[in-house]
Amino acid sequence: MRMNAIAAAIGLACGLLVTQAAGAADADAAQALAKKEGCMKCHAIDKKKEASSFTEIAKKWAGKSDAEAKLIHHITSGEKVKMEDGTEDDHKIIKTKDVNEQKNLINWILSLK
Repeated sequence: MRMNAIAAAIGLACGLLVTQAAGAADADAAQALAKKEGCMKCHAIDKKKEASSFTEIAKKWAGKSDAEAKLIHHITSGEKVKMEDGTEDDHKIIKTKDVNEQKNLINWILSLK
């Protein structure tokens, strides 16, 4: 009985590690996509430019269950955004239609908190 409990605990721990690794963002691919799509014209990783830094965005959305969905909508819909100078502009729509690339980009940004 005790061996079954130990085996179950080990199995659970291994499952959690695999799940975490599968959910981890590919930072190199995300940064390459951000550069290719022109995100870095307005955003920087850790300082303000024309728009909030990616780390500020990550902190704003930290712990929110709908963060990924909301941010994917944000980069694919062209909705209005408020710039640092107070003006509003249409957010650039990224060209990639690959949902996995979109998710990887957003998950990388969210990991920067």
